[in-house]
Formats: sequence, structure tokens, C-alpha cells
Amino acid sequence: MAKKKKPKNQHERTRVDHATEIAEDYVEAIAEIIEEQGVCRVKDLSEYFAVSHVTVNRTVARLQRDGYATTEPYSPVELTSKGARLAKHSRHRHEIVFSFLVALGVSEETAATDTEGIEHHVSPETLTVMETFISKAHR
Repeated sequence: MAKKKKPKNQHERTRVDHATEIAEDYVEAIAEIIEEQGVCRVKDLSEYFAVSHVTVNRTVARLQRDGYATTEPYSPVELTSKGARLAKHSRHRHEIVFSFLVALGVSEETAATDTEGIEHHVSPETLTVMETFISKAHR
């Protein structure tokens, strides 16, 4: 049996993916909450992720540091243009993975849960193949 060749950067890419997961989840959530409610507050994110206000404040501070969001004490959280681009990209990737899993026959409930993990680690090549599969499945 032939031994699988391991990509050189496999573990490095996984570490990078893990490092950006939280930022991607948060900007996607901020965009969604703003779209639904008009504004996004720390309280909204705390409820959305079922975490403490302290956790949200720390994460939002990192988003600010990295240029994805802005806020002031007792003010709504807003996305910068950089944050909005990341949110749009994350949402698109999320939709592709979710649609792919559903097209395979996975229930929507399970697909929604699984998508939350898969979306951060799927390569652009795999996303393209997933999109192609989805478009062929819907013909």
C-alpha cells in the first residue's frame, strides 16, 4: 500500500487556521447581529456565543488591536472595512460548507454544527470543489 505524502505545511496551516478562527467567528457574528438588529453590543455577542462579558470584551479588544472592529465603552461594536471583508469572506465560506454537507444528505441541524468547525480549516481548493459539487447537485 502506498504511503500518503504529507503536505509540508499541514501542521503550520492548521495552527494558522486555529489562530484566526475566533476572529472569523466574531466578525461574522457582529455582521449578522448588525444586519438583524441594526447594532451589535457586547451583550449581544455574549448571548450569541454563550460566554461571559469578560470573554467578549477581551476578544473585541483583540479585534480592535488587529483592525477588525471598533468600539468605545458602553457603545456598540462596529466592523472596520477590514472586518467587514473578513465577515463577508467567512460567511461565504460558511455557506459553501453548509450547502455542501446538506447536498451530501447531512441533516441541516448536524450540518450547521459541523460547519462551525470545518469552515475554518477547508482550503480554497476544497471550497472550489465543494462549490462545483453543489452546483452540479442543484441541476
